Amino acid sequence: MKPAQQMARPLAVAHLTALEFAPVPWVRLAARAGFKGVGLRMHPATPDGVSWPVMAGTAAHRELREVMAGEGVAVLDVEFIPVVPTLDPASFVPLFEAAASLGARCVSVSGDDADAARLAANLAALAGLAQPFGLRIDLEFMRWRHVGTLAQARAAIERAAHPNLALVIDALHLSRAGSTPQDVAALPPASIGIVQLCDAPATLPSSDDEAIHEARTARLAPGDGALPLDALLRALAPDVALSVEMPMPSLPAHERIDLAYRGARRVVERAAAVAHATPAF
Repeated sequence: MKPAQQMARPLAVAHLTALEFAPVPWVRLAARAGFKGVGLRMHPATPDGVSWPVMAGTAAHRELREVMAGEGVAVLDVEFIPVVPTLDPASFVPLFEAAASLGARCVSVSGDDADAARLAANLAALAGLAQPFGLRIDLEFMRWRHVGTLAQARAAIERAAHPNLALVIDALHLSRAGSTPQDVAALPPASIGIVQLCDAPATLPSSDDEAIHEARTARLAPGDGALPLDALLRALAPDVALSVEMPMPSLPAHERIDLAYRGARRVVERAAAVAHATPAF
């Protein structure tokens, strides 16, 4: 990959980085830090989780579109659909309509069903329902969920066999599930949807509870830990969207977002400087 291609990539920021902010102030905060895209948590990731639904046609939706246009910020992805055994794919059509009307590129989901056949069927159904809205369905793996590894996520979308499915590769989850940038480089390029950047210590959490705590409250800024981010970036095609997911409630929100942007920009530019002289894999 040419350095110019890496350095030119705009950066987005995931809503979990500062989920205490409603969409309008969230967009403004991200823009002030330098981000060109945001994720929006419009559906909760857990039954008691935080979300900020903004339905199409509402005053809140119109205000958000105006603020996005004024700040020059796009919506990269809308979160989050846990694909559970009782999922009703059709019930998410209003979410797809809202996401598409905000210009989102994809909707992120997780695999929370031990029945591989049913999970694949529901993933395919979501992908088919999202496709007319111009939205892709991206499956994210996390070690404490049924789809907990990169290999399991790849197997799930391959079993679903729908062209409108891809993967979210979170640098933290990749490490904590035991995979490497070499594993990412071996994926079919079209299967990689979004890559989320952050950093973390080399020591792995000893339990799923510790992994959940780390993922939701104790990530580090890109470049401040031991994750192989340079190698991960060099494993990607130049058109893969990059987002920073760095919840760090110990810092005030504006400091957190600034740190996330500066760290990610520095890592991306460093990887670009090396890429022209070093083959990826």
